[in-house]
Amino acid sequence: MISEAARERMRATVAQYPVARSALLPVLRIAQEEEGYITPEGLRTTAEVVGLKEDEVEMVASFYAMFFQAPVGKKVIKVCTSISCYLRGCDRLLAQLEDGLGVARGATTPDGAFTLLGVECIASCGTAPALQVNDVFEENVTPERAAELLAEWRQA
Repeated sequence: MISEAARERMRATVAQYPVARSALLPVLRIAQEEEGYITPEGLRTTAEVVGLKEDEVEMVASFYAMFFQAPVGKKVIKVCTSISCYLRGCDRLLAQLEDGLGVARGATTPDGAFTLLGVECIASCGTAPALQVNDVFEENVTPERAAELLAEWRQA
């Protein structure tokens, strides 16, 4: 449920832009922060606040990897699968993380701690393979570093 405080933050965000639709991404981010992912209510509220049709908002929300269409774990691991990362071993990295977490790409661990995603470009081509955990970049991820990261994430 989108709270009145979140709606006010959305309206305040829209007020910072000369054209309301320009605030779409930050308003979607508020909706996701509020509910954990983009829910139907989040889409409706965002559309209302930004002055767009609900399907226009849904097209944008479903395009970007930073917006989730279903509940996710406390830590969301996004492994880049674009060409630079692929050429530097992202497939091996994903397989290692799948084995380490015990879930396939796109799934959440049974305890809700981790969601593992393969995503398109995260703009780190020069430091491939790269991943993000809750939007924090890890670059030049070797198999050894991936094992260290899993241990660190479990401790945090």
